[in-house]
This record gives sequence, C-alpha cells and structure tokens, in this order.
Amino acid sequence: MKVTFLGTGTSQGVPIIGCTCAVCQSTNRKDKRLRCSILIEVDNVSIVVDTGPDFRQQMLTSNNNKLDAVLFTHSHMDHTAGLDDVRAYNFIHQKPMEVFADDLTIATLKNQYAYIFAKKKYPGIPQINLNTITNQPFSVKDIGVIPIEVMHHKLPVKGFRINDFTYITDANYISPQEKEKIKGSKILVLNALRQTEHISHFTLQQAIELSQEFKVEKTYLTHISHQMGLHNEVTAELPNNIHLAYDQLTINC
Repeated sequence: MKVTFLGTGTSQGVPIIGCTCAVCQSTNRKDKRLRCSILIEVDNVSIVVDTGPDFRQQMLTSNNNKLDAVLFTHSHMDHTAGLDDVRAYNFIHQKPMEVFADDLTIATLKNQYAYIFAKKKYPGIPQINLNTITNQPFSVKDIGVIPIEVMHHKLPVKGFRINDFTYITDANYISPQEKEKIKGSKILVLNALRQTEHISHFTLQQAIELSQEFKVEKTYLTHISHQMGLHNEVTAELPNNIHLAYDQLTINC
C-alpha cells in the first residue's frame, strides 16, 4: 500500500499574504502546506480522503490519473470544497465517482452542491454516486475500510483504517471504544494543529502521547498550522518514530 500526503495544512491559522512570521517567510517547501488530504493506493484501488479547496492542484501535482473513490471525514469546507473537481475523473473513467460519507456530511454536500444533486442536471456537472457510511466496516471495491469515530469538539468526525494504516484528522478526543479499532496499527496519521491548546484539535504534545499510547511503529502528524513552528526545528525535537508530514510525502505501508 502506498500513501501520498496531498496536503498537510489547515485553514485554521493558514499563512496570510504579507505575514512576516518565520513559517510564512520560510523557503523550505516542507513549511508550505495545502489543505489536509491523502491519496491511498492499494491493490490497484485509488482512494482520496477529503477534497479540500486545493484538491485539483494536489492531484495535478501528484500526476495521478486514477481515482476510484472519495472518503469524507466530515463536512467542513476545508475538507469538501474541491468536490466539484472530481468531474475530471468522470471524464477519464466514464462513470460516476463513488463518494463515501456519513449522513451529516452527505446532507451538507447536498446543500453545498445543490446543482450536482438537482433532478434537472446541467450538462457537464460532476457525476457522483453517494454511499452512506455508519460506524460499521465497509468496502471500497474489495478494500476493507474500518471507520473510527472521533470528536472534533462537538462534531463527530470519521477516521479510517485500511489494513495496518490508520488516518485521523480534525480531532481532540477519541473514546476508549474507538481506540480499540486503532490498536495494532503499524502506521498512524494524526492531526496536531499547534503546540498550544485548541478547542477542537490535538496539540503536538497530545498527539505524541497518543502515538506512544498506541505503540505504533511510525506516526505522521498532519493538519498542521503555521503556528506549529518551522518544520526542521519541530522535527528535531520529536521522538525518532514520530514525524511531521509534509505535502507530497509518500510512504509505503
């Protein structure tokens, strides 16, 4: 299985034009982050988790011409605003895009993209087949996916486990019951917004403690704001098996 981090950043504390902070002024490409998303390729099946505002740019950069499905973690715009651009894959594959999301996210998508789901469809709009997921395992083609419900303040968010790989973003609480689904993972991706407390995201220290609790072989931190600090400086302080992810990083699981 191959995983590509399409984006590792967030709209929360996104760098601002003219900002003079060290991260915004950095020339290190690892400090330049698009909105959070990953591409999972396993057994000739390609799955993207979340299509944020940067989705088109991310897929062009990754030079990926195959996409079988999109999984959504939740309904916030920094994770859904690029859905319209799946139309390119409709053209390539000549079929609707399979989209998997929970009831709340699907309701939001239908509202955000009313023209896609209208009874009278304008020619050329994205073709989407909605699949409702719950907290029970499901399959994308023949690939088994285990949903993991985490809390983003008061909003339920879906994490996903495929084989020994677990991906969690936009969370600040995981119940003991849901933690059981993560145990045994070899690679964990976990959100870590910044080093100081936040109402709906894990801090760097909280993410480190969770990684150590699960005893995973490697943890990659994502959904990182510029408030975290410079990539190289933060990396130097991390345990050996915990890494800051960066855009277009590819790992093999």
